[in-house]
Amino acid sequence: MTEVNQAGIEQAVRAWVDPWMQLPLAESGAQVAVSVAGKRVEIALTLPYVAATQHRALADALVNTLQQLDSTLQVHVDIAQAVAEAPRTAALPGLAGVRNIIAIASGKGGVGKSTTTTNLALALQAQGARVGVLDADIYGPSQGMMFGVAAGTRPETAEDKYFLPVMAHGVQVMSMSFLVDDNTPMVWRGPMVSGALQQLLSQTLWQELDYLLIDMPPGTGDIQLTLSQRVPVSGAVIVTTPQDIALLDAVKGVEMFRKVDIPVLGVIENMSTHICSQCGHEEAIFGSGGGERLARDYGCELLGQMPLALAIREQADGGRPTVIAEPDGAHARRYLEIATRISVQLAKRLRQARSAPTISIVSD
Repeated sequence: MTEVNQAGIEQAVRAWVDPWMQLPLAESGAQVAVSVAGKRVEIALTLPYVAATQHRALADALVNTLQQLDSTLQVHVDIAQAVAEAPRTAALPGLAGVRNIIAIASGKGGVGKSTTTTNLALALQAQGARVGVLDADIYGPSQGMMFGVAAGTRPETAEDKYFLPVMAHGVQVMSMSFLVDDNTPMVWRGPMVSGALQQLLSQTLWQELDYLLIDMPPGTGDIQLTLSQRVPVSGAVIVTTPQDIALLDAVKGVEMFRKVDIPVLGVIENMSTHICSQCGHEEAIFGSGGGERLARDYGCELLGQMPLALAIREQADGGRPTVIAEPDGAHARRYLEIATRISVQLAKRLRQARSAPTISIVSD
């Protein structure tokens, strides 16, 4: 193979546009190594985001690009993942092993935020990430039930000062529901609620996570303020439904995160349409386009739209959320795509701090 062809391969690899990042590899923050021996080309690609279910499609696309240069090339692409870590100031000791913290929030209750959080955690795990969930809804913790954690389960302790998260479906989970009886109401004023959250934050020892999702209570109150002051949050995701009243509150959520300098990674429009369980007819009963308008107005991405589906609710209530109950189903595929988009948005924000990829050509 001539030097011209080697240079062509290098240029093609650098210029290949990652369909998820929508950037050439040379600008995406990916790590790439290329080895050429005769007609055989070996490419080792390490992505800065998680997308395990997409690796085959990505490899095929890159192979096709190179074979357009020379159809006789024998191209092998190996894809790995290395999640970028957000820069942070001094964090709580229990968070030392957490690379990125994502707040899942909503302006109002009843939009399916907790169900979304649970499925996103499992989707990120299915895409190859190590994931934890902190249930910060002190008044109405629900993550224990959605993850199928048995009633009365209590976290183990370490070093006589830390709680160890409960493992559920491979995800590390911590919730106020693990520390009190299920029927015990939290009849607390704001300062007590903030104190409970601070205890969960300071006394939970997370084990090496790529992403810690925080299931926020609705609104813009004490919990949100405490979180922004105490935790190095990498970004926030806003969950809303399409109707105007939900969007009005979602706007307040976006504005709140702006005020505390937490970037909004995107918007998820939940209950976007209703799918009839009898005939399959799909109808936008809450209106349409609301999530898209919100994302456009605030310069962030519409991460995805989820339907109002009976199965999603039943599976979450039964402790086997959609992503594991029907991993090959249409709803699970949507969650997997949204999870990758969230990971991509974080990678895009962090790529400026990472060095450019090194592409080396070795000819034998």
